[in-house]
Amino acid sequence: MTTGHLRLMAVHAHPDDEASKGAAMMARYAAEGHRVLVVTATGGERGDVLNPKLKGIDSVEANLSELRKDEMAAAAEALGIEHVWLGFVDSGLPEGDPLPPLPVGSFALEPEDVVVGALVKQIRLFRPHVMTCYDENGGYPHPDHIRSHEIAIAAFLAAADPARFPEAGPAWSVQKIYYDVSFSGGRIRAVHDALVERGLESPFGDWVKARTEREETWTGRPRRATARVQVAEHFPQRDAALRAHATQIDPDGFFFAAPRELEAEVWPVEEFEIALARVEIADAVEDDLFAGVVADGLPGNAPIVHRGADFAGEAGESRAVGTGHGSSDRVPR
Repeated sequence: MTTGHLRLMAVHAHPDDEASKGAAMMARYAAEGHRVLVVTATGGERGDVLNPKLKGIDSVEANLSELRKDEMAAAAEALGIEHVWLGFVDSGLPEGDPLPPLPVGSFALEPEDVVVGALVKQIRLFRPHVMTCYDENGGYPHPDHIRSHEIAIAAFLAAADPARFPEAGPAWSVQKIYYDVSFSGGRIRAVHDALVERGLESPFGDWVKARTEREETWTGRPRRATARVQVAEHFPQRDAALRAHATQIDPDGFFFAAPRELEAEVWPVEEFEIALARVEIADAVEDDLFAGVVADGLPGNAPIVHRGADFAGEAGESRAVGTGHGSSDRVPR
């Protein structure tokens, strides 16, 4: 357990994402006395009512945007964390072949300086030691998830540079940024196998096969957890956060399919993959996202000293930051 009061920022695309990706980790660190802030890029305005128990209820459908704000507040309270909105508009999930253009004004289409600058401001206000975000595929290829990844990496770099976004406050060097890999094929497979071995019904059969295939197709590289944080003690807070998002999460759905004692036995961790770090990273798998951080912070514009697999072979080059719809904007490495 890390002692002292450190700060972690998790960057997410929509309300409810924080409850399904890294929630127990955040609850653990908050319970240990650290400050944890979720930054949500959009309000989920173009989402749908996904909980079948609430589908078709006029008052729910008509007030979805406001309901999702209330749900986010309840989820943050359940986890014991802080929360801020970036204030951008949900891009929706385009469907079709070819894909239709995204709606004008969508988060994924906002100018780079606008979205990156908004997150840089939050970084410099909160001054996190560690950040988490989605991988280069967004966890799955939703335009807002991909854009969230892009701005998290760009803001991690820019926030340390006093010449970038000087109006956003004094520069701050975040020491590490991790990708959340909560929905790894290993986790799904372990829970599925445990359910089957105990003669219980598993909703994950198709996922086991499809997840591995999708990961290889989407990323072109194997996923590798470089940190595994023990969180079973905080499953109740995670579950409360999930249930708080009542328009999105079915309390009888797959999130709750595995008995919690079984999950705690076979997969008591949440996993993360280091992306970039300004401090040295141990060769062994970490068990604490705050491992190795300097509590008092690093000097402004501290150099990157470790690059994860996503950045391997790109030393000194630029990292593309775009919408996934043909943008060629780039951010200095």
